[in-house]
Parts: sequence; C-alpha cells; structure tokens
Amino acid sequence: MSCSLMFGFLKMGVLALEFSMRYPLMTTGCVAAAALAVAHAQQQPPAFGTTTRTVAVYATVTDLQGRLAADLIRDNFEVDDNGVKQELTVFSNDVQPITGIMLLDRSGSMKPNLDLEVRAAETFVRGMLATDRLRIGNFGKDIVIEPDDFTSDRDALLKVLHGDLQREGPTPLWNAIDRAIDKLLLEKSRRVVLALSDGVDEPLDFSGHAKSMKDEMKRAEDYDVMIYAVGMEGLAPMPRMSPGFGGGGIMPQRRNEPAMQKPDEGMAKIAAATGGGYFELTSTGDLLGKFDRVIDELHHQYALGFAPQKLDGKLHDLTVKVNKPGYTVRARKRYLAPRG
Repeated sequence: MSCSLMFGFLKMGVLALEFSMRYPLMTTGCVAAAALAVAHAQQQPPAFGTTTRTVAVYATVTDLQGRLAADLIRDNFEVDDNGVKQELTVFSNDVQPITGIMLLDRSGSMKPNLDLEVRAAETFVRGMLATDRLRIGNFGKDIVIEPDDFTSDRDALLKVLHGDLQREGPTPLWNAIDRAIDKLLLEKSRRVVLALSDGVDEPLDFSGHAKSMKDEMKRAEDYDVMIYAVGMEGLAPMPRMSPGFGGGGIMPQRRNEPAMQKPDEGMAKIAAATGGGYFELTSTGDLLGKFDRVIDELHHQYALGFAPQKLDGKLHDLTVKVNKPGYTVRARKRYLAPRG
C-alpha cells in the first residue's frame, strides 16, 4: 500500500472520530435508526402479493400436549397440491400480523353470558400486535360491524365493546360470517374471522337470502379467509322433546332448569376446512382462556408458500404434513388456483 493511500485512510478515520465527538447524539441516532430499520425488515410479513401466483398456506403446529411448536424449520414441512409434493418458495416462522373481524353472538340465548362475552373480546383486543388490524361485529336482530375501517387502535375497539351492542334477537351466524368476508375482500394481508356463538344458525330470514355453512365455506376457500370459532351451550329457543331424550340438538335438562342447545356443528367444520381452530367451551370459565389462545395461535403460525403448477381456476386439495413424530398440523384443506 502506498504512503499516500495509507494517509488517506488515516485521515478518513480521524474525520469520522472527530464527527462522532462533535455530534454524539446524531451518531447515536443514526445507529439507532439503522437498527430499527433492520428490525423492521426482519418483522415484515412474507411476500404474498396479489401480483404473484404464490399460494399462501398458514399452518398451526402443536405437540402431544397441545402446546404450540415454534421451532420447526422449512425441511420439516411437506405441502401436497392434489397429491403432488410442492417446493416451498416461502417459509417463515416469524410473528404474523392479521387483519380480522371478531363476531359476537348477541342473540337472546346469550343473555346469561353477554358480559362475559365482552370480557373475552377485551382479552383478544389487548393481545393484538401493533401491526394487527381489527373490526368488531355483533349479530342478533341485525348485523353490525364497527368501526368503519380496520384499526390497530385498542381504545377505539374497546369503545365499540362498551358501546351500544345488541342484547336480543335470533342467531344469524352464517349471514354474519358472510358479511365479515365481504368486509375483508379488499384487504391484502392475512384475513381472519373469529366467531363466538352459543346456538345453531337461526337467521329468521324468510326471503330466501339466508346463507348456509356450505355457502360460507366456499367463500372462505375462494378468498383465502381463515375462520376461527368458539362455541358454547346456550338457551334453547323452544324445547323439542322426544320421550326421555332431548331432540334436535336440545340438551336434556333437570326440573326447573332451562333447555340448552349445543353450538352449530358447522362451526367446527368451517374452521377445519379453512385452517383455523374450533374451541367448544365446557364451562363459561374457559371463555377468557380460549380467546387468549386464539390470539396466541394467530401470531405463531408458520407461513408457507409455493408456486402452483396448474393454473386452471379450480379448487385444489391441500395437504400439509410435518416429518417429525408427535406433531399435529392444522392448515386450510383447499385453495382456488388462479387462471393462467
């Protein structure tokens, strides 16, 4: 190295040292800004853009004890499209933000648990990340979704929960999920619906426009919406008794106790089909814990992606497996392939 070049490097080092001594706050600020930029880049969600043909698959993995497994790597997963193994082009086990709608059943059968339902919803809101965006719906005589836009503002969401929620009416469960999917269609990030209900679907819609579980399962599959559902027993609207047994989903009751009904069985089916989770409460004391579990799961799912080989505009069967024994995987079971 020449003397002049060596002198140039030495001079640059002296100038850098002099600058840091004169402007220590600026230097510290630049370092901090760089660190924040790196951290922000590391927390960015995987790239599932609308301009790409990558199929997004979010997978929840649990061990034998039901605990979330967060230490798996790309090679532990296998994704099959119509029975054909796919090469994963996207893999991430970072915390994943969500855009979602939480639906609360406010029908007459929920009257004993309306306050508890609000407390459970508060648990979910307080567990949100700064990058999560949410709206809250309540259904009974009507279906209302607030605020007007998706928000990360916990105070605004808590204000909705303590506002003028309905307190009676039927149970238009599938119509409410249909409305929630409508509101999510323009959102580009991961789309989730969380529904809490205590009874079978009862829209009291005689105009022929009532939605069914099959309708909403197809819509959720077509538009890649994950459905989580929490079911609980509720007051039966009308006891329908057969000799010695409860009929039509009505639970037998003791003398002077109201008839109870099981949650709509379609809730578990649509959750399984879309890769979400279904939790049926054995007691109202479990409600807060279940909502806490849902928000934890949503933030600890694996993001997997692959490029589909057939662009035929048809529904394809998906199978997600883990090659380590003792683990269980939940992921959506079908996807709508784009047209080539």
